[in-house]
Amino acid sequence: MKTLKILTFVPITLIMSLAFNQPGFSQTPVISIDSQMKKDPLVINRTLEGKVQSDCGNITNQPNQIIQIKESLPYLRLTVEGEGKPTMVIDGPGGRFCVLADNYSQNKPELAGFWQAGNYLLKIGNLSPGQHNYTISISQKNK
Repeated sequence: MKTLKILTFVPITLIMSLAFNQPGFSQTPVISIDSQMKKDPLVINRTLEGKVQSDCGNITNQPNQIIQIKESLPYLRLTVEGEGKPTMVIDGPGGRFCVLADNYSQNKPELAGFWQAGNYLLKIGNLSPGQHNYTISISQKNK
């Protein structure tokens, strides 16, 4: 009986170890957001070089940012500004979305509205190839 316990424990431990040691996710920055944001807007500056061509521009294999929404929020706005023509892919509890710039958002990719609790994997991309600087802005204020 003790052997059976060890055999079931080893595969679970191995799976957990592999899951938490994924090369990209372990290095991806995580931001936690709740209804009491201390700084609004929250601004993040980074550089990207998307090498994977997709319908949403040149993106990376791994997320650039993980946004952890602690509680459902009635309004949250996520905007990306940058060189070239930035895009973003958001993969979260509500599905996967490609967000492109438009005239309404002043040519900045933006997703605003209700956000349910959960983890959102964010990949910043660009329609222009190469390395680009970008800024992510996260706000609970309606312009």
